[in-house]
Amino acid sequence: MTLSQLGPEHYKAMALLAAPKRGGLTYEQIAKECDVHPNTLLNWRKDPLFEREFKREVVRGTQGRLSEMLDAMVDAAIDDKNAAAAKLILTANDMLTDRVEVNADVSTTKDIDSIKAKIASYRNGTTTD
Repeated sequence: MTLSQLGPEHYKAMALLAAPKRGGLTYEQIAKECDVHPNTLLNWRKDPLFEREFKREVVRGTQGRLSEMLDAMVDAAIDDKNAAAAKLILTANDMLTDRVEVNADVSTTKDIDSIKAKIASYRNGTTTD
């Protein structure tokens, strides 16, 4: 069953699940804290609404340590000569992209014969442009 809204028990579960190492709690203990069956907690984790909000909770919890994490990544990339870590750091700083998309407006492109004629006129020095 898909969740249509989240209640206090959902947010409590998210906070406990998002804690580093789940605050030392097992899934069963977290389910007990939220007064639900462990299977219910597992089903929540599969729900798109719960998972989206849970990811937001994780991000909120880690934002304060982001600069510390990036510093550690830089050190690891340098010390271990780790190209993958270096690529990730450059990408995170908008200094590297995975791909570039090029969109060409082909509706304004002239036909190939007129382009060839234009090139030939440049070669012969007979162009009027």
